[in-house]
Amino acid sequence: MKTLNQMLWVLIIALLLLPSVGSAQTVVPFTEEHWDFSAGEYTPEEYKGKQAIHLRKGPAVLKEVQFRNGIIEYDVAFPAERVFIGVSFRKQDNKNYEEFYMRSHQSGNPDATQYMPVYNGKESWQLYHGEGYNAPVKYLFNEWMHVKLIVQESQMEVYINDMNKPALFVPELKRAVRPGTISHFLGGGAHYANFSYTLSEKPPMISVAKKTAPAPEGTIARWQVSDAFPEKNLENVLQLPAGQKNGLKWQTLPAEWTGIVNLATGPEMSKTNNMSFARVVIQSDQAQVKRLQLGFSDRAKVYLNDQILYSGHDEFMSRDYRFLGLVGYYDEVYLPLKKGRNELWIAISETFGGWGLKGAIADQTGIKIE
Repeated sequence: MKTLNQMLWVLIIALLLLPSVGSAQTVVPFTEEHWDFSAGEYTPEEYKGKQAIHLRKGPAVLKEVQFRNGIIEYDVAFPAERVFIGVSFRKQDNKNYEEFYMRSHQSGNPDATQYMPVYNGKESWQLYHGEGYNAPVKYLFNEWMHVKLIVQESQMEVYINDMNKPALFVPELKRAVRPGTISHFLGGGAHYANFSYTLSEKPPMISVAKKTAPAPEGTIARWQVSDAFPEKNLENVLQLPAGQKNGLKWQTLPAEWTGIVNLATGPEMSKTNNMSFARVVIQSDQAQVKRLQLGFSDRAKVYLNDQILYSGHDEFMSRDYRFLGLVGYYDEVYLPLKKGRNELWIAISETFGGWGLKGAIADQTGIKIE
């Protein structure tokens, strides 16, 4: 016969071997007891048979909950007009969080939904677009839709109405995995109801991430990035003076596997200090010309050995009313390298939508990038 101590040890071991299922679902009513509406405009009301809030402006922040992994669910209804309706999670502060939102005016289009990370208060939808960031969804206007986010470490599934098939699968959440708060936000007006969350380290997911593709050939893997300064400092500057270069502080930012460098992860910018340099050194074994493929947001000035070679504008609606300013290898610059050391400096400025660049020199014969 087993002793009492033996039975207790068997029970403890059995409990330790059980898989982690996390906490049960917690339903949270939209009341001031549970949510901080101090920065928003809202009205509690009944809408289409459900007790709801009509959030017209600003965020509603869930109090006293730290969310790392698990499930977030809610019902939402919004009109057929230009509004952005979303939820932020793992929120460290008002400038750093993960974000998912729905674009009502893009219903049925490839970018009806959007995932993006926010660093230092900077949006990044111009940097992160396409598969893994956007998905087409046809919305029901002025009707309740159920939304469920399943978040596990660096991945997320988003379900909208159909709870059997994800509308969007994000295989790579960009920010570090840290617990943070949850908040609803919008630009426009929407009704929210039936909010709940479940804390679980391993919530069930059905999506499988594809193998990450290698970086494009010749991708510049890292850049030295300066602190931010006023864009007006480079107006009509064709030759970089020593005074423009002295006194800058630098940090190294690695490129993601796509080649993109999200500059918001480094220097902090402001409305006045909205430009930074990104630089690399190119050692060349002879005088030669190399093609640089370039993507940026929003504006760029390219200097080689202090001499300007190129200036471009890719900001939102800069070309026509449909132009989004998405970052890709849409521009090319030919670099007249001298034998020996060459310094490539690219000044990148930002208005909104994403602050970043990507660069590649596919033919690296006879050169070394430092």
